[in-house]
Amino acid sequence: MASSPPRLPRFDPVIHAPTRLAIVSLLAASEWAEFKFIREAAQLSDSNLSRQLTALEEAGYVRIRKGFVGKRPRTWASLSAKGRSAFQAHVAALQEIVARAGELAAAATVG
Repeated sequence: MASSPPRLPRFDPVIHAPTRLAIVSLLAASEWAEFKFIREAAQLSDSNLSRQLTALEEAGYVRIRKGFVGKRPRTWASLSAKGRSAFQAHVAALQEIVARAGELAAAATVG
């Protein structure tokens, strides 16, 4: 009986896009982050960040809060519990791929 090939790690398709992965990574490191901070750290335009946050919010991964600081409107984002769990699973899948690559490289140099 032939053995089946090893299962490939499962990426989260919502988080896997590089821009969204950068945003979720930033949000994973804080409770709430201001739009301007995320925009500058991820090097995105306002419209691109807004689209990505909307997609993440629609998936239930991000919560958005709007308010004012003085008279200026502000937007903050935070990972939801679902988003944090999805991010952790995605990171675990990436780590599994890296570990497998290391194992294959080591086996190739031994053999």
